[in-house]
Amino acid sequence: MENLAVLSLLAFLPILTIGVLMVGFRWPARDGMAVGFVVTAVVAWLVWDVRPIAIAASVVEGLGISLDILYIVFGALLLLATLNASGAMQSIRAGFTRISPDRRVQAVIIAWLFGSFIEGASGFGTPAAVAAPLLLALGFPAMAAVMCGLIIQSTPVTFGALGTPIIIGVNSGLSGTAAEEAILATGSLDAYLGDVALQAATIHGVVGMLVPLFMVGLLTRFFGPNKRFSEGLAIWPFALFAAAAMIVPYWLTAWLLGPEFPSLFGGLIGLAIVITATRKGFLQPEEPWDFAPRERWLDNWMGDLSPDDAAPRQVIGTARAWAPYGVLAAILVVTRIPELGIQSVLQGVNPTWENIFGQGVNAGFQFLYLPGFVFLMAVLVSYPLHRMRGSEIALAWRTAGKQIVKAAPAMLIAVPLVRIFINSGTDFSTGDLASMPLTLAEGAATAVGSAWPLVAPVVGALGAFAAGSNTISNIMFSQFQFATAEGIGIATVPVVAAQAVGGAAGNMLTVHNVVAAAATVGLVGREGDLMRKVAIPCAYYLLAAGTFTYLLVWGIGVNAGTVMLALLLATAAALLVAAARERKRPPVPDTPSTSERPGKERDPS
Repeated sequence: MENLAVLSLLAFLPILTIGVLMVGFRWPARDGMAVGFVVTAVVAWLVWDVRPIAIAASVVEGLGISLDILYIVFGALLLLATLNASGAMQSIRAGFTRISPDRRVQAVIIAWLFGSFIEGASGFGTPAAVAAPLLLALGFPAMAAVMCGLIIQSTPVTFGALGTPIIIGVNSGLSGTAAEEAILATGSLDAYLGDVALQAATIHGVVGMLVPLFMVGLLTRFFGPNKRFSEGLAIWPFALFAAAAMIVPYWLTAWLLGPEFPSLFGGLIGLAIVITATRKGFLQPEEPWDFAPRERWLDNWMGDLSPDDAAPRQVIGTARAWAPYGVLAAILVVTRIPELGIQSVLQGVNPTWENIFGQGVNAGFQFLYLPGFVFLMAVLVSYPLHRMRGSEIALAWRTAGKQIVKAAPAMLIAVPLVRIFINSGTDFSTGDLASMPLTLAEGAATAVGSAWPLVAPVVGALGAFAAGSNTISNIMFSQFQFATAEGIGIATVPVVAAQAVGGAAGNMLTVHNVVAAAATVGLVGREGDLMRKVAIPCAYYLLAAGTFTYLLVWGIGVNAGTVMLALLLATAAALLVAAARERKRPPVPDTPSTSERPGKERDPS
């Protein structure tokens, strides 16, 4: 078969299947991914001629990666359960309430700022696994906590894990290719990566300024007692201030130091600025906003975990309560700086099954380097620091164990599906077709021509959605983005940067990120509902990033980018008008009707 349009549709079929079942029909991830796995395997075998033994090897490779992710999620679950059992979480909750009782402010500080710092240090979807349990413990509905944690998986991700998506992703995607030869003809690859990093930071800086505002708007719209988007927009001065407090040092770091530290420094500096300003009452709302009483929450807002409202056995000071998170952050930073030498030692402990079934793929387990090990270290520190009893320790392990068992089936299906999807090129088949992701991207490029900068972020997002990683998306598509830009005669740096930005935004909807974050708050089986909510800011991010990239390349004029900019501005104006009208209407508390009482579910999304 040589029809590119048909092949592109077939390559898109697994993604479409998963999206329809999980987002459209709200199937649990376990069931939706199981059907998607079958579709992917059949299409790979019958259309792409992938050898059955290669499919089997990809499954084993995927199971190995699944264990890495489950290890990280278990560590996050265990730390939350440990802090709940010791009484430390009650102190943390009280400390945040003293900073601000407003839930919108708490979400910005924990998800946007602390989450950006953790992303910069670790990556791997760790921010949602850290932020969501913290927000749950503060009294957020579980689904609201995960939604906030996933929305911020955007702006900081390109520079997550000390710049891995650029340093490893884009670098590996371009190295040894015709793209590298073209780059070396006029300069160096390191200088080119620096230019890509700065362009990506610029696009993120423009688009990401609205992420905290989007987050609190959706928080009040979906989970507020009055279901009003305007109640989130009401703190726009604080939300924009918090966005700038992270993005300005983030952009300056990308400009002055390169891709390793923008998210790390941006999150850390932003935290210091915003917490200090919040304590002094700067830009704080006159009336704190809160959720409705728990008895009025809809059934599907909460999962199997709930914050423990019982009086703790002991009162733990705020500094001592926070110490395990301090240990977590410190170890993540120290072990991610190559110059210290610790990183290479930990990465060297990596039991690996090499060349699985002779197909050239490997499955390793860096159990000392993965964030799961760092979570466990923080847990061990908690035992003596919080003077925990044996019964409390045992309770924490039982709680975390039950949760990880529920999360495991979806994860053990999702990642093998992704590896089959990626491993569908000529190295694994008897045919001559490019891999399914590359075929999909080539079809998109052929369809849009010179408007490619508008679409470039979407390809990055599809890669991240499929592969579960901004880094892998960049490895898959950086060369393709470079070649496409050259083919239509435009600068390559903005297009490759748009790839990195789109891959970051796609992390909001990456299935294993959603599954992992949902598991940390006991929402296994509700992944489709989460994806419906997070799809809104993800769509904004991709449209805005594509528009800005187009304008960087072609400028403002009578063109598609200017039209898109006008549409985005018109949409923003319409939302502001709707919010103003909404504020004038008297509040109508959300009182569940008969059809919404226990056993039924209704959701404004």
